[in-house]
Amino acid sequence: MTEQVATSSPAEADQQEVRWLSAEQQAQWRAFRDGNALLNDVLARELDADSGLSLGEYEVLVRLSEAPGRTMRMSELADGLAHSRSRLTHTIRRMEAAGLVERTACREDARGVNATMTEAGWQRLVAAAPGHVRAVREHLVDVLTADQLDALGSAMQAVTDALRGSPAA
Repeated sequence: MTEQVATSSPAEADQQEVRWLSAEQQAQWRAFRDGNALLNDVLARELDADSGLSLGEYEVLVRLSEAPGRTMRMSELADGLAHSRSRLTHTIRRMEAAGLVERTACREDARGVNATMTEAGWQRLVAAAPGHVRAVREHLVDVLTADQLDALGSAMQAVTDALRGSPAA
């Protein structure tokens, strides 16, 4: 990079510091962006058609099903799902109205709120899971080689760790 001229504007200075993507990097970025969007769209449509659940609702039920007592603190659930607390609160509110989850005060901390999967939520997850797993397999797992799937998982874990500020990053 050449020496910056004192008369350049801040916008011009920013342009000089940009590390533009190479043609190959641009193609890879677009392939990721488009593939991710298309995959999420088809999975969301199929899950909704098969079970009436959104991807967000399904993932909440999965996380709760894996937690002791099928209960998690809302803040922990939001962090684990990479959702804003506001977005999760809206999702849980809909799910609570449908009888899939209940919210209760946290025993350990009166300011905290727990989400607990109801029996109806468990039954809904059990009914939805086989179709969703088939769709994930059909549209992702079986499309990739084992090495590609491993590389994808490792790459996205590195991105997740970096964005969450994990020491592993």
